[in-house]
Amino acid sequence: MNGKKFDDSAASQFSGIPFSVLDLSPINQNSTAAESFRNSLSLAQHAERLGYKRFWLAEHHNMLGIASAATSVVIGFVAAGTQKIRVGAGGIMLPNHAPLMIAEQFGTLESLYPNRIDLGLGRAPGSDRPTAHALRRALHSDGDDFPEMLEELRFFFRKPSENQKVRAVPGAGLDVPIWLLGSSGFSARLAGEMGLPFAFAGHFSPEYILPALDLYRKSFEPSDALDKPYAMLALNIVAAETDAEAWRLATTQFQSFLRMIRGMPGQMLPPVETMDGLWTAQEKALVDARLGGSIIGSGATVKENLARILNQTKADELMINAMIYDHASRLRSYEIVARVWQEKTSAHSI
Repeated sequence: MNGKKFDDSAASQFSGIPFSVLDLSPINQNSTAAESFRNSLSLAQHAERLGYKRFWLAEHHNMLGIASAATSVVIGFVAAGTQKIRVGAGGIMLPNHAPLMIAEQFGTLESLYPNRIDLGLGRAPGSDRPTAHALRRALHSDGDDFPEMLEELRFFFRKPSENQKVRAVPGAGLDVPIWLLGSSGFSARLAGEMGLPFAFAGHFSPEYILPALDLYRKSFEPSDALDKPYAMLALNIVAAETDAEAWRLATTQFQSFLRMIRGMPGQMLPPVETMDGLWTAQEKALVDARLGGSIIGSGATVKENLARILNQTKADELMINAMIYDHASRLRSYEIVARVWQEKTSAHSI
């Protein structure tokens, strides 16, 4: 990453490739959003101590098991409780917002926590149709106007002209790094053409990882932000002391996706010993299609699979999502991954 906006003089303690964290502030069964926010801060502080580079939060709405709907507010809470880890959005769903408001929100965050704020942008609503209506989104919008909204947002971050009638205060003239997020080819191509860093949602769209990263790299044009492509890959990684324990912990996320498939989303459920009897063969196949790229297992298993994925994707950075019910087990999972990465002796050989 050589563009001036994305240089980071503080070298990651991971060898070669930075690792980062994706968090949704999950709400456990019979718990509260307040407890979820405390757990998010605890995880961010833990990740900072372990040497993770970024801690990103995602915008979702009308999801009983996700507390990070007011994403910029939670980013401010996490940034206030940490010292050096970059904190950002993974991402803000731009079609839900006026670009001026996002420029103001992230201009405020950058002013409070300089050189620590990232703005990742997506074009999906992060919601269903009734929620989109409640968010005052035009129901005919399918994200095709995302490039125009993105350009408007970037306009408000630029140094204003003398006679400019509308300015982002704060925001105008501030250096807030913008990333494009995607789970298909649209944002991959757009990120490449605009010379922006790209983050791919491999944690729920594993089948498109290689095509999207290839399209991004082939489309890339150097810009003021970057002089060469920079691709981050998001993955689900659930690590524990043994493979069996990791697979048990992973059943929490399996149950969450199963309930979404059935149209009955809810708070996160505790793990179970087996999913047998909880899903049909067809439902299992649908969950596998979304979560089939997950890495689940002991440190040794994680190490082996990370090597395979990096060799396949040549990702510049990895962002890890771990939907684990027990907070201590979640902290331990990120610790195991950090330990594995600290054992690396080169960027692409483990």
